[in-house]
Amino acid sequence: MAPLTPPRPTRSRTRRRAALLAAGLLLPLPLLGGCGDQRDGTGTVTPQDIGAAPRAGIRDGGTLTWAVDALPSTLNTFQTDADPTTQRVAGAVLPALFTTDGRGRPQRNPDYLRSAEVVQREPHQVVVYKLNPKAVWSDGKALTAADFEAQWKALRGKDSGYWAAHNTGYDRIDRVERGADEHEVKVTFARSCADWPALFTPLYPQAVTGSADDFNDSARKDLKLSAGPFRVAARDDDEGTLTLARAPKWWGEPAKLDRLVLRALPRTERAAALAAGKLDLADVGAADAGRIAAAGKPAKQDKGDKPPASAPVRPAALRGIVVRKSLEPAYTQLALNGASGPLADERVRRAVARAIDRRAIAKSVLGPLGLPVDPLGSHLFLSGQDGYEDNSDALGGPDPKAAQALLAEAGWKLAEGDGRKTAAGAGAGAADGRAGTGRVRGLRPGPEAGPGPVPSGGAAEADESGAASVAGVTGVSGISDDDETEYAADDSLDDGTGPDGKPAADGGRAAAAPVRMKNGKKLTLRFVVPVSAGADSLRSVADRIARRLDAVGIGTEVTKVGDAGFFKDHVAAGSYDLALYSWPATPYPSTDARPVYAKPQPAADGSLVVEQNYTRVGTDRIDQLFDQASTELDTEASRDLAGRADARIWSLAGSIPLYQRPQLVAARKTVVNAGAFGLGSPRYQDIGFRK
Repeated sequence: MAPLTPPRPTRSRTRRRAALLAAGLLLPLPLLGGCGDQRDGTGTVTPQDIGAAPRAGIRDGGTLTWAVDALPSTLNTFQTDADPTTQRVAGAVLPALFTTDGRGRPQRNPDYLRSAEVVQREPHQVVVYKLNPKAVWSDGKALTAADFEAQWKALRGKDSGYWAAHNTGYDRIDRVERGADEHEVKVTFARSCADWPALFTPLYPQAVTGSADDFNDSARKDLKLSAGPFRVAARDDDEGTLTLARAPKWWGEPAKLDRLVLRALPRTERAAALAAGKLDLADVGAADAGRIAAAGKPAKQDKGDKPPASAPVRPAALRGIVVRKSLEPAYTQLALNGASGPLADERVRRAVARAIDRRAIAKSVLGPLGLPVDPLGSHLFLSGQDGYEDNSDALGGPDPKAAQALLAEAGWKLAEGDGRKTAAGAGAGAADGRAGTGRVRGLRPGPEAGPGPVPSGGAAEADESGAASVAGVTGVSGISDDDETEYAADDSLDDGTGPDGKPAADGGRAAAAPVRMKNGKKLTLRFVVPVSAGADSLRSVADRIARRLDAVGIGTEVTKVGDAGFFKDHVAAGSYDLALYSWPATPYPSTDARPVYAKPQPAADGSLVVEQNYTRVGTDRIDQLFDQASTELDTEASRDLAGRADARIWSLAGSIPLYQRPQLVAARKTVVNAGAFGLGSPRYQDIGFRK
């Protein structure tokens, strides 16, 4: 295939999507409690689990230590090397004109805005922001139109001197000017922008965005000016900490905490740090969440009401910790590379999609957590978001017979004899590290990963082994087998089925899997799977998929890849047929999702510009629908256009959404208003300790 090149006119938009991946990503566990769900016309709504408490019930003062993966290399969220910690700091110290509620809906932030509305649609869209007169930077100067104008000029994409990650939305603005008074900002668009609330959040002071040098370098490790409930106070690279302190010039409700310390700590060390009192809040993996939940359970009693002699030791130091859970604003998908090979034929892609059972996969991942097990029905909206609609019927549900018919229609005919094996054999292979009918290739380390999607094997999907000892209790030894099993992926749904999808008649062992041939070649797909310790459960999902494909005659050759090379060497390079990775969801899909599904275009040098459409399938009509949705100022009409685009994406069978990712956060029991935020934005001034 043609080599990849960065998309020239839309390079910045592509980087924006990559940067969004940094906002936090995560597989299965037991029912941890405290997280019900509701249903309405937009699907299942899984609420936040943050230990909510009114401000009156929160102690004034104190320091909360929150684990992060790494200290940020920049505090400018609009640079390419911004990461999740960059986003977290910005949320606490900079103006966010719009935040999101628990259902991912943009909400005007009254701390900064009296109002913000479209006051004119024709001939050009005009938005007027009326700022809160009390809103000031930490030097006492008011937020003004000059800050808005400087940020627009830095991000509009006309000056390559600014090392900006994206220009999405800002490139549609014609001018930014002062309104009726110093607290009013008037923004006139050259081209309508449906997702205008996404702009100017966070808002940086003119001192950061006013020149290319300031934009590129002034906010690397410090922010001299801020305008939030916290300010950047100190950074200690040796200790791996970044301290935020209560802002003295903050005009809103004051932060309850004196200090918020972000501490860089590997996930495998977090349970021990929580037990030792060195952390108060941390994203954790399934194994650590299991230990924490088990520590809070009473030991099993024998008939004499005494613990049996063989009772495992419960790590007492973890009894003051709880695990809060919700669903993350991200989803895991099965990507099918349609650039070449068998999957270039849409019928084969559709056969793959019809062969797998998305509900069984979602149930195996989310069921043990007690979370909703409905498979995700949209590429653009998450369940519970306004605009969510299950469009998967454009492709159809699991149907092995339909899958086999599609393969036959595509010329992949059944072959007898050589190459056959039982599906039970496939399952056994999966148990010792193999999946499907294909060979398993070993770890291929690659160079440092570039921007883009990541393997769906993050914190909550991890089934980490070799965890650090907790207060003298080593790893899993303090947890009973029952406790560990409770937190494992549910593989019970891997029933033995024959090629027709019906239960096998030989006591659960499926009939011999069919082999399909075309022009003397066997139908085999390259399945790229991450190999890191944090991807054990993801590999279980891959095994499940491979067995279902095997049953209809689609062989898989599984390549286990290190995280460093997964994206750059395989997904972005197009060196795969099947892959599992995640995309974040945002409140602004008509803008943010377009580069993910845009039709690849040939470049002048013969290369292929795919933006972030790593499945390499798309249509002009899908592009048109995205363009229309992103300029339609009627919200319902814009969502309808996005929904129509989503149905067409389903029908192409290049991307198959599987499930929304679970989010697990360990918190000290006294911590309130923090934890699994789900689709909502943290309110940093309300985070603290219960009285």
